[in-house]
Amino acid sequence: MQTVTDELVDSMRSSSWIRKMFEKGLELKQEFGADAVCDFSLGNPDVPPPARTKGELEKIAAEAVRPLGLGYCPNAGIPAVREAIAGYLSAQQGCGIAAKDVVMTVGAAGALVCFFRATVSRGDEVISPAPYFVEYGAYCGHFGGVLKAVPSVPPAFRPDIPAIEKAITDRTRAIIVNSPNNPTGCIYPEEDMAAIAAIVDRTNAEREKKGLRPMFLLSDEPYRAFAYDGAKVPPALPLSRWACVLGSFSKTLSLAGERIGYFAANPGMPGQAALVAAVTMTNRTLGFVNAPVIGQRLAAALTEETVDLDVYDRRRKLMAKVLSDAGIEFEMPKGAFYFFAKSPVPDDTLFVDALLEERILVVPGRGFGFAGYVRLSCSVDEAIIARSAGGFKRAMEKFR
Repeated sequence: MQTVTDELVDSMRSSSWIRKMFEKGLELKQEFGADAVCDFSLGNPDVPPPARTKGELEKIAAEAVRPLGLGYCPNAGIPAVREAIAGYLSAQQGCGIAAKDVVMTVGAAGALVCFFRATVSRGDEVISPAPYFVEYGAYCGHFGGVLKAVPSVPPAFRPDIPAIEKAITDRTRAIIVNSPNNPTGCIYPEEDMAAIAAIVDRTNAEREKKGLRPMFLLSDEPYRAFAYDGAKVPPALPLSRWACVLGSFSKTLSLAGERIGYFAANPGMPGQAALVAAVTMTNRTLGFVNAPVIGQRLAAALTEETVDLDVYDRRRKLMAKVLSDAGIEFEMPKGAFYFFAKSPVPDDTLFVDALLEERILVVPGRGFGFAGYVRLSCSVDEAIIARSAGGFKRAMEKFR
């Protein structure tokens, strides 16, 4: 007898690869010891938060003992925090953002879920280039939305612009882009972002004539600070009045467990105030109520800070050497902290199994909507990356 909905069963299956590899990692570490396992399966940021974090936490602790020091705050966030994040986004996006344009959320995931609850009806479609972050389908699917994946073009995994435009129907509610990208580490060039924005604008111009609902451009940016070798992440908000940006401080400040993120909509969007109000309401009615107060205050105090990005860059270069020495094909990631490496055989699960025999954990690309590849996270110590070199070589030998 099935105790949960069919939709949730489907969602659990689609995300099962990450869960499966995580659980397998726990088994291997228990059996052989943590030092015998090289776990590249999870993107859990392990670099310490910026040094100023301790002092800011102490200030928050001193204020917390006053009445309501850690009490409820407005559903959209603490006013002073929204003001600080608006300034942060104005500089980042190159356009004027006010506090009223910002909603503080429970991570970038919470921002997406709130947005979809506010805008998506049953049968509406959300287009995403593939590979994509595995939970996108669940986030819109909770409210009857359907994720429509459009394969990107390897090896650089730039979005297929003509294919994205062809995939649009009258039920398409949003195009979501994630750059720097999880799982590929690619950064979408400004020309690609501008082309997608132009599609959104053209589509909405036609919809306005027909009295149809508009389509949005969602830019999911939790890895924005992670750009290497001089790469630039183009801002999304100036590209279209229908653009929304969302992100978090989970990676940039190593505050993943504190769950602090934001949503902002282009101030020039028709009906923008209604959209922000709807996201604020769904922030409350979905049970979040408000973003964590400690996280909000930390984020506002540390907007000019990041973790030590040089650590991730060193790991990126070391991982590239390990994979190259093993004969594994990959495109050097320009951002985030992942590699999306080509499997030596079309069935990526066979490569995953061969690596498991070497006590190396990766996630098959099919878990991100793009089979034939594997994702590796560089949020691990350099010693683990170096220790994996022999295992990668041995696993590759099985396919020669």
